[in-house]
Amino acid sequence: MTLVLAHITLDCADALVLSAFWSAALGRPVDDGAAETFATIGYPPTADAPAWLFLQVSEAKIAKNRAHLDFNSTDREAEVARLIDLGATWVGDYDEWGHQWTTLRDVDGNEFCVSSLV
Repeated sequence: MTLVLAHITLDCADALVLSAFWSAALGRPVDDGAAETFATIGYPPTADAPAWLFLQVSEAKIAKNRAHLDFNSTDREAEVARLIDLGATWVGDYDEWGHQWTTLRDVDGNEFCVSSLV
C-alpha cells in the first residue's frame, strides 16, 4: 500500500479570502466556483501537485498548528517580503539544527515556514 498526498486542506473563516492569499503565494489560480464557504486550487490534484482545499468553519483558530507547511526558497528574504506584502504576518527568524527559516502566519492565522535552500 502506498500513500500519495492528494490535498492540503485548511479550515478557515472565509474560503475566498484564504484561497486568494494562497493563490497569490503559490502562483496558482483559484478554481472556478469558489465561494466564502469552500474554494479550491488545483482540483483535481495531479501527480506533480496536490490540490488545496479551503473549508469555512464556525470556530476560530485559537492555538498553534500541530502540523504546518514548510516551503524552500532560493531567496528566503525576498520571498518572505513578498508573502508579507500579500498579507502574511512575520512570526520569527530561526537558525537551528543547521537550517535557517522564517515562520509566518497566513491571513487566517495558520503558521507556515520558508527556509533557505541548502
